[in-house]
Amino acid sequence: MTRGYTLIELVVVLAVLAIATAVVGPAVGRTVDGVRARAEVAAFAAFLRGAREQAITRQRAYEVVLEPEPRALQLRRAGTEDEGVQASRTFSAGLRIEAASPRVIFWPHGMSSGARFAIEAPGARRYVITVDALTGRVATLPSGS
Repeated sequence: MTRGYTLIELVVVLAVLAIATAVVGPAVGRTVDGVRARAEVAAFAAFLRGAREQAITRQRAYEVVLEPEPRALQLRRAGTEDEGVQASRTFSAGLRIEAASPRVIFWPHGMSSGARFAIEAPGARRYVITVDALTGRVATLPSGS
């Protein structure tokens, strides 16, 4: 006698797989959006850290300016807008960035003018990036509502 599966058993297995896919599918999409948001915020913070490092190693003051259009951070020597932008990093249109001041200055001894950037990514993910005025250190924290 050969053993096999009945049609009912196959339908039950397919139903379980369909339910599992329906539950897991949206969660995977949210995870991808979360990873993208964290990557954008990490790139923002890394740009600020790079500016601080450049100010210390080159022994010159540098400023990072948040430009609303083209939604970018721009690095230039402090007080020398005529020399142009030395580095730039654009961000996706889905990122909403708010700052009390659109610029932060990093001095050669490691200090900064201090700054606080509130970033909202798609999916209501909120982050706060702070630049400590005394040490120039850049910190990133997820923000509550």
